[in-house]
Amino acid sequence: MGKVLGFLEFDRAGLVYRDKKDRVKDYNQVRIFKKVEELQEQGARCMDCGTPFCHNIGCPVDNLIPEWNDAVYRGQWKEAYERLELTNNFPEFTGTICPAPCEASCTLSINDAPVTINQIELAIIDKAFEEGWVVPHPPQVETGKTVAVIGGGPAGMAAAQQLRRMGHEVTLYEKDNHVGGLMRYGIPNFKMEKHIIDRRLELMKQEGINFETGVEIGKDISISYIKNKYDAVLITVGAGAPRNLPVEGRELKGVHYAMEFLSQSAKKSFDEKVTEEAISAKGKTVLVIGGGDTGSDCVGTSIRQGAKKVYQYEIMPKPMEWDKPWNPVWPEWPRILRTSSSHKEGCEQDWLVNTNSFEGKEGKISKANLQKVEWENVDGKFNMKPVAGSEFSLDVDLVLLAMGFVHLEHGPIVKDLDLELDGRGNVKTDNYQTSCDGVFAAGDAMSGASLVVRAIAHGRNAADAVDEYLTK
Repeated sequence: MGKVLGFLEFDRAGLVYRDKKDRVKDYNQVRIFKKVEELQEQGARCMDCGTPFCHNIGCPVDNLIPEWNDAVYRGQWKEAYERLELTNNFPEFTGTICPAPCEASCTLSINDAPVTINQIELAIIDKAFEEGWVVPHPPQVETGKTVAVIGGGPAGMAAAQQLRRMGHEVTLYEKDNHVGGLMRYGIPNFKMEKHIIDRRLELMKQEGINFETGVEIGKDISISYIKNKYDAVLITVGAGAPRNLPVEGRELKGVHYAMEFLSQSAKKSFDEKVTEEAISAKGKTVLVIGGGDTGSDCVGTSIRQGAKKVYQYEIMPKPMEWDKPWNPVWPEWPRILRTSSSHKEGCEQDWLVNTNSFEGKEGKISKANLQKVEWENVDGKFNMKPVAGSEFSLDVDLVLLAMGFVHLEHGPIVKDLDLELDGRGNVKTDNYQTSCDGVFAAGDAMSGASLVVRAIAHGRNAADAVDEYLTK
């Protein structure tokens, strides 16, 4: 534990952001990271709670949070890093973009503000890189077995690293030109700068992992060839099928999926050529449909591109407003209203709004026809009901659909292997093994869209399942 009465002596130091007048002018990280001395004091707030819910309920990778909190408080940064590295392949990713379910489960959250676990985690790994403690770990013994990992997001990266350290020859295939998945192409630089990914990839290359980018399995290379070439195959392609909005006018120019918009912006930030139709919010009135993190990213990106006005509408009810520092449903994740840094930069939000149709001029979007709704609980099932007389219209130039993903794309990989799917359209697995012998699945391809930290956990666990299969 940290200091015995540290949680009584010190207050939580929350996130600090750059001034919004300055940060909207660039795509640099919006957070201001704290000094080491401040975080040692924060580590002192970790208490001897007996059962550390933060890591056995709140953390999918089972981080040893109380142990490295204590080490940070005592100034033992290398020991803190060694504890952190045991459970998390990429703490620089989770420390930057994870919403921190661990903090919601912190015992202090029963009636006080939780420990700043997320910030401490990031400080540990940053300190470790600065001191040169983060080094490649190539295997001591080669097994002679080969594994293909298909998909370069956090699940694929974590699995590839674990499998390589077990001694297997690993090749990671990524359809885009750069590895990182939605961390690279979906999350804006102002939330996570991409040199963080590149720094980690360089270490993975030194460990002996092979990377094949710009290669789409099922299109450039058949999945049958991959299955025959390798001793095992792990599918970590993510939940690539976005949820559509099948209303009149959907086909108009200016109505795009959020990821089309965000990936273009990301490509421009690292000078990758954009081959698709250019999408820009400059000088436009933008409507973002969907109230989650992706929608928030669309808001922040639109503002940086020079949008005239940004609206964000969500069909579900407005979450409960909660201004207390503790968790109202401890130790579970609270469904409360969260305002992101992007929302604070200028955005008009509303909830319980349904989109009825779009209208256009000369084939381009010009108007969204909307209506307020309410949700009724009928025998335990919630049904949406339009509110009579609540129709309204909004003049818009750009509509971004940020309503999440439904499942992985049901393309050649699924069809050619005849993979069994679950009721939601994801790959059905048993201990990460699919219905096809020697083929495994992990991450969003198996579970549906989720958090980066869960993807890392799936990648690590899937690697164990593949290793067991290869060595039995």
